[in-house]
Amino acid sequence: MLRGFRIWKNISTRMGFEPTRAEHNGLAVHRLNHSATSSGGTISLCKWFSSPVLNSSLNMVDSQYYLPNDIGVSALDCREAFRLLSPREQMYSHYLSRAAWYGGLAVLLQTSPESANIFVLLQKIFRKQPAAELEPVAMAAGLTSEEYQAFLVYAAGLYANMGNYKSFGDTKFIPNLPKDKLKALVFASQAFTEQPSEMEALWDSCSSALFSLEDKQKQLGLGSKGITTYFSGNCGLEDAELAQKFLDSQNLSAYNTRLFKTEKGGKMSYEVRLASAVKSDCAIDGEGETRCGSFSFEDKEFTVKRGDYAQIMEKVSHYLEKAQAHAASENQKKMLEGYRRSFTFGSIDAHKEGSRFWIKDKGPIVESYIGFIESYRDPFGSRGEFEGFVAVVNKAMSERFAKLVSSAEVLLPELPWPRDFEKDTFLKPDFTSLDVLTFAGSGIPAGINIPNYDDIRQSEGFKNVSLGNVLAVAYATQKEKLTFLEEEDKDAYIKWKGPSFEVQVGLHELLGHGSGKLFVQDDQGKFNFDQNTLINPETGEKVTSWYRGNETWDSRFSTIASSYEECRAECVGLYLCLNKLALSIFGHEDQDAEDVVYINWLNMVRAGLLGLEFYTSESSSWRQAHMQARFVILRVLLEAGEGLVRLEEVAGADGRPDARITLDRTKIRTVGKTAIQRFLCKLQVLKATADVAGGRALYDGYSAVTDSGPHNFLRLRDTVLLRKEDRKMFVQANTRVQGEAVELVEYEGSAAGLIHSFTERFQEDAEQLEADLLELSKRDSPCWCH
Repeated sequence: MLRGFRIWKNISTRMGFEPTRAEHNGLAVHRLNHSATSSGGTISLCKWFSSPVLNSSLNMVDSQYYLPNDIGVSALDCREAFRLLSPREQMYSHYLSRAAWYGGLAVLLQTSPESANIFVLLQKIFRKQPAAELEPVAMAAGLTSEEYQAFLVYAAGLYANMGNYKSFGDTKFIPNLPKDKLKALVFASQAFTEQPSEMEALWDSCSSALFSLEDKQKQLGLGSKGITTYFSGNCGLEDAELAQKFLDSQNLSAYNTRLFKTEKGGKMSYEVRLASAVKSDCAIDGEGETRCGSFSFEDKEFTVKRGDYAQIMEKVSHYLEKAQAHAASENQKKMLEGYRRSFTFGSIDAHKEGSRFWIKDKGPIVESYIGFIESYRDPFGSRGEFEGFVAVVNKAMSERFAKLVSSAEVLLPELPWPRDFEKDTFLKPDFTSLDVLTFAGSGIPAGINIPNYDDIRQSEGFKNVSLGNVLAVAYATQKEKLTFLEEEDKDAYIKWKGPSFEVQVGLHELLGHGSGKLFVQDDQGKFNFDQNTLINPETGEKVTSWYRGNETWDSRFSTIASSYEECRAECVGLYLCLNKLALSIFGHEDQDAEDVVYINWLNMVRAGLLGLEFYTSESSSWRQAHMQARFVILRVLLEAGEGLVRLEEVAGADGRPDARITLDRTKIRTVGKTAIQRFLCKLQVLKATADVAGGRALYDGYSAVTDSGPHNFLRLRDTVLLRKEDRKMFVQANTRVQGEAVELVEYEGSAAGLIHSFTERFQEDAEQLEADLLELSKRDSPCWCH
C-alpha cells in the first residue's frame, strides 16, 4: 500500500515568482438550473453601488486596495508529516480535510454579497484553462504580462482570503488592471466560448461590485461603516444589540447565525437564520427539542429558522461521517458526532458537546477542529466565521509546549492580579506544535486557543496549538524589507524574531487566553465567587458587577471583545517572557535569553506602529483585532515615558516620509515591566467583573488615533501605508483517495499554483458545487439592497 505518495503539480508559467515576506497573522454546495444563468441575467447582485470608471493608469488606484504583483506566495510543506501517518490516519485526515474545505466555502457567503459569484467565475475559467494555458489567450485579448500577472494575483488573493476582502484587516482588494481588459479576458476564455450566456450573466452579476471602491465598499463593517453579510443591509448597531438581547433570552448562541430584518405593515421583524443542512423548522428525529419558532420580544417579532448554507453544511456532515469510520478512539468518534449533529441541525449545543470530547482527546496524532469559530469579522463581535483545520503533531516541538503546560501552575501566580481573579483550578490542556495539512477559512493564524465557549473554557478546559510549518515560512524576514527600525537593530531582529515569536505565541495562547476568571451568577442565582468579600484591586472596594445568566464575554463586550482579549493575551506574553523559567523552557539562557526578550518587545512596539495600516480614519474604526491590540500596547509603553520607547518621524533615504521606532533594552525590566503590569491588571479586573463601561473607556482611549499629542498618529498612518507590504499567501496541498491509499498532491508556491490547488480541490462535483453557491448567493441578494 502506498503511503504519502507525492505528486508535484508543476505549473510551468513565467508568471510564478518567489515569495517575499509576511508579518504575523494575528488566524459552499449542489445544483444549477439553466434558468439561473440564462442570458436574462437572473444571476444578479443588487446594484446598490455605482460602477466607477477605472483609469487605465494603475497609479489612479490606491495601493491599499490591490495586491502587488510581487506579493509573497509560499507552499505550506506538510509532506514529511503526512508520510509518517499510518494508512488509517491518512484516510482520517483526508475526510476531515474534505469537510473543512467544503465548509470553508461558507466564508464566501459570510464575507460580501459578490464573493461567491466571483469565486464561481474564477473556478469556471481556470477549470477549463490552467494559468499557463490562459496566458496566450490573455496576451491575444490585449493584456500585458504585468496585467495578466495582476489577474493571477487577484484570483489567488480571492482564494486565499475566501472572498474579496483581506482576512487580515478586512479591506477590499480589486484587480490591479482595467475593467475592460479583465472583461476581454473573461469573454475570450474557453469557459465563455462553451457557455457564453451563462458566463456573461455571471460576469454581469459581479463585475461592478468586483471593481467598486465606493466608501462603504472599502471595508467590512455594519451600517454606514462598511459591508457585512452577517446582517441584512438595513441593519444597524441597534438591531445587533436587540438581537443579542433576544438570543440571550432564548439561551441561543450567535456563533452560527445571521440576522435579517424586514418591515411588515410598519412593524419590524427579524429572522435569525441558523447554519444547518436541515431546512425544516419543526422538530426532527434525533434532534431533541427544536430551537426554531416565532417569538415576540420587546414589541418585535423574531423568527428562528434553519437552513443557512444548507448545501454546504450537508457536505460537511457527509464527510465528517466518513471520517468517523477511521477515527482512532471513541472520543474522536463522539467528537465528530457532535460536530455532525451541529451542522445538520444548526445546534451550537451539539458543537459544544463535540468540543468537550475534543478536549478529552489528549495527544492525538492527527489534530483537527471545525465550526463557526472566530468572531473577528462580525462587526458586532458575536458571530463566528467558519474554519476547519487538520494537522499532524510535531512531537519534538510539542515537547517544549508540554513543559510549558507543566510549568503553568508556577507561572500563573506571577501574573499581576490577585489570586481570586484567577481560575479556581488550572485545567491542564494539550499544547502541541502542528504541521498543517489543511486550514480552510479566510486565513491561517500562527497559534490557536480553543474552544471559544466561555462556560467550557472556565470549567472544563481548552487546547492550544502552535502551527509550526506556518511559522517556518511566514515569518522569514529580509533585511532590505524591514521598515521603521534602526540599522543596528535589523540583524538581531532577523536572527531572533522567529525564536522570540515562538515564545510569545506559547505564552499568549496558553497563559494569555488560558488565564483569568470571569465572575458569574448563574440562572439559579449561584455565584462562582464570594460577593461579600471579594475586593476590586483597582478601586479597593467590593466587586459590584459580574456576568449574569447566559451573558458571555462576547455578548457583553461585543464590538471590543476580540481585540481587548488579544491585547490581554499579548500583554501576558510580554510580561511572562521576562521570566527565566519561561525562557529556559524554550531553550534560551543568559545573553540569548536577553536577546529574545529584547526582540520580542521590539517586535511588539513595531507591530503597534504597523497596526496603523488597519485603522480607517474616515470611520474612526479598527479593522483588525490583533493589530489594534498591538497599537494599544505601543501607546501604553510610549506613555510609560523615561525613554523606554521612542517614535519619531524622519525622511527616508528615498526622500519620502519615514519613521523610526527604538526601544531602550536596559529599561524593559523596570519601566516596561511596571507599565505592562499595571495595564494588564486593569484589563483582567475589568474583564472579570463585566465592567463594560470601564473596559470601553480604557480600551477606546488607548485605541484612539489622532493628530494631537506628542505623536501625530494620523500622519504616521499615511507613512505606514506608504511603506506597507502585503501579507504572504499560502498554497496548500490536496489529498485524494486512490484505491485504498491516500495521495498527497502538492503545488508550486506561486499565484498559479494556488489557483491550481483550488480548481483541483473540488473536481468531483465542481458544476454542482458552483450551482449551489450561485443559488445561495442569489437567494440572499435582495437582502443587501438597502
